[in-house]
Amino acid sequence: MIRRFALFVGLICAAPVWAVEMSMPTGSRLVSDRGSAFDSYDLPVGPWQGGTVETVTLEGRVDRQSWRVESGSITTLQLLDPLRTQLREAGLDLVFDCDAQSCGGFDFRFAIEVIPTPDMYVDIRDYRFLAARGEDRAVSLLISRSRTAGYVQIIQVSPADQEGLQISPGGAPAPVMQNPDRPKDLAARLVEQGHVTLDDLEFEIGSTNLGTASYDSLASLAAFLLANPSAVVALVGHTDASGALDVNISVSRERAASVLRRLVEDYAVPEAQLRAEGMGYLAPRASHLTAEGRELNRRVEAVLLALD
Repeated sequence: MIRRFALFVGLICAAPVWAVEMSMPTGSRLVSDRGSAFDSYDLPVGPWQGGTVETVTLEGRVDRQSWRVESGSITTLQLLDPLRTQLREAGLDLVFDCDAQSCGGFDFRFAIEVIPTPDMYVDIRDYRFLAARGEDRAVSLLISRSRTAGYVQIIQVSPADQEGLQISPGGAPAPVMQNPDRPKDLAARLVEQGHVTLDDLEFEIGSTNLGTASYDSLASLAAFLLANPSAVVALVGHTDASGALDVNISVSRERAASVLRRLVEDYAVPEAQLRAEGMGYLAPRASHLTAEGRELNRRVEAVLLALD
């Protein structure tokens, strides 16, 4: 169980107004914004340890935002660093700062409050978390990225009669990695391994429709198929183990079909080079018994069937 320690910030009288602005990188877009005039938030102040995450329960005005950053190959640390500096300059003390491994990996991510997808995306292998505190307020940052964009979750607690940190999208351009040490590209992995997971795909909530964003994996796969007219790829959908097998096979096949349509309609890939299949929950890559495992198992893979 998560330990909680109460700190009441919402009833402080005559607290000073905090007119501080945080600038997001250029290319940032506010995805979700929800404020509560009086609410509570369990601020993580330590890693997952001994089966729990230590938190401090704060009460007051709680603002929850998520941002998408069109950032190319920027790393999570490059996203975090200027925001961390701005919090220090605003007079907040950093009380906890970790990356995925030191935070506690899967367990930490699923023990803390996270805005649901698609408004917030968290790669459980690549994220960073920061908690900062001032005299009467606190801010947490959760930063991750897909293959196409960065994601920043900001949760802040301030006195109930005051506004929180003002956040704007017009900051400095996001830094771009120079000569990043990148893994083999999708085409190379597809040929070498015979299959590859399209990890950056995001589907609409409660739907089998592929989201409207641009996905690096589809651009790479399309380029490979157009350059190799003899290549044939099966798009194979996978689900978690929730629900009946026949339903899951249908859902997984429909999601694969949605990806196929995107490749044909947006990238002009010949339909003859593509197949759409569904495996349901029969080919997991992690345990279906944990939340993090189920998240990993919901995916679409490309399987190379032919290449002359």
